Amino acid sequence: MTQGARPRRRSERAFLFLAVAAVVIPLACLVLLLADVLQVGLGRIDLSFFTSFPSRKAELAGILPGLVGSVYLVLLTAAVALPLGIGAAIYLEEYGSGARLAPLIEVNVANLAGVPSIIYGLLGLGVFVRALELGRSLISGALTMALLVLPMVVVVSREALRTVPHSLREASLALGATRWQTIRRVVLPSAYPAILTGVILAISRAFGETAPLVVIGALTYVTFVPDGVDAPFTVLPIQIFNWVSRPQESFLVNAAAGIVVLLVTMLLLNATAVYLRERLQKAR
Repeated sequence: MTQGARPRRRSERAFLFLAVAAVVIPLACLVLLLADVLQVGLGRIDLSFFTSFPSRKAELAGILPGLVGSVYLVLLTAAVALPLGIGAAIYLEEYGSGARLAPLIEVNVANLAGVPSIIYGLLGLGVFVRALELGRSLISGALTMALLVLPMVVVVSREALRTVPHSLREASLALGATRWQTIRRVVLPSAYPAILTGVILAISRAFGETAPLVVIGALTYVTFVPDGVDAPFTVLPIQIFNWVSRPQESFLVNAAAGIVVLLVTMLLLNATAVYLRERLQKAR
């Protein structure tokens, strides 16, 4: 072994130790937190917890308005963000080479991807709640969350479109298909698994966000479910925040149970994304 080989090996081992520690320590903290939450809140979860409204009595309180509001919010967010995000990705990848607006859109998408979520809340408050006079309603929250997840949808969709070989496009065009027919019948079906995975991950982020909705005025104590897009609303993370802010120990148990429901829902969304990606890729 040469004279300089031993210091290099020691440096490699030290770096390997630091890398492993950087993975193990956060995972251990996460496991401890999850274990504590499960221990406190798992016993509180029953059917009445899902079907009851919030109450000043912790033992009677439930998550029905927050859960229904989260589902409505996610559906409206997807209805707004997915067509815009996938359409923008198609425009940038398939038509952007000769388009004047493409560089401007790319710069804006890159900038928006790094903006903190609370800034989207301020934007939603100024534009949707006040300027457009939509009020502190479900549609204002959905439009705000659509802006939040839109950059992620665009980036993921573009990456998926780039994985489609150019030879498939050229073969389709050589057979007489138009560019739009090529995109619709060749490119999108090939990129569909990756797009779907990214879309589900973006929607799962919207499901767990709190800061933008607090800024636009989502309610913290709701004893009803939204009956329209213009109705006031709350979501599950805000309901959890409301319980955590109360001094009674019994409400902290409710908050832990709500956290368990939120984590399980997000894990199911992420697992669904992985399963569909693997299933669709095998079917191709």
